[in-house]
Amino acid sequence: MHKQITSGLLTSQRVVVLGGSAGIGLATAQAAAAASAQVVIVSSNEQRVQAALRSLPEASTGHAADLTQENQLQALFERIGAFDHLVFTAGESLLLGELAFTDLSAIRRAFELRYYGALAAVKYAQPHLRPGGSITLTSGIASRRPGKGWSVGASICGAMDALTRALAVELAPIRVNNVAPGVVKTDLWADMSDSDRAAMYTSIGRNLPVGRVGEASDIAQTYLYLMQQRYGTGQSIIVDGGNVLV
Repeated sequence: MHKQITSGLLTSQRVVVLGGSAGIGLATAQAAAAASAQVVIVSSNEQRVQAALRSLPEASTGHAADLTQENQLQALFERIGAFDHLVFTAGESLLLGELAFTDLSAIRRAFELRYYGALAAVKYAQPHLRPGGSITLTSGIASRRPGKGWSVGASICGAMDALTRALAVELAPIRVNNVAPGVVKTDLWADMSDSDRAAMYTSIGRNLPVGRVGEASDIAQTYLYLMQQRYGTGQSIIVDGGNVLV
């Protein structure tokens, strides 16, 4: 089954990955390139874009853009031109904490990239998508199983799930889907110390049905599947090692 999914079904197709310089985004760009796609990565940091391009085929290209700025997104997609698949994985460290002690301005900032950035990206990308194209967004399992201090994160994830369904109807026949990862080893947890992060991975992993937390490459296969399949739309695919079950 894995060989069938990665057998070159993206040959001659262009895949744009927003947030593609690291973590799940970069892993998805690498998986798409391995499936013979031409990859375009976008990040806010030019140095990270150039570093990421060194791990991708020579035909890959990259752009630096602030995805919270509407004018930059509009100009970005005008530069990129026609393409086949949009993947939005951009995000920053999570805003965690009890609502009573969380500043509302910080909550608004948390939505700025993960929700409004995705919304604006779809707005300006959609006219450039070729027939048969797709959009894949990113949320998380917090909307389904939030913990204490996760009110903001769960709200963003829930908003992305709803946005996916609405866009699948509005933009049809463009397919719009969403990936909801569980705990994955990425820079999402960069605000934690190395020891605390390692302890968290171990603690959570030992209690999951698969026995470990995710790697970025695990999640990338789901984005790849959603680009290659031709029938599913409006779906949020959970990839969490069984976290919502235990």
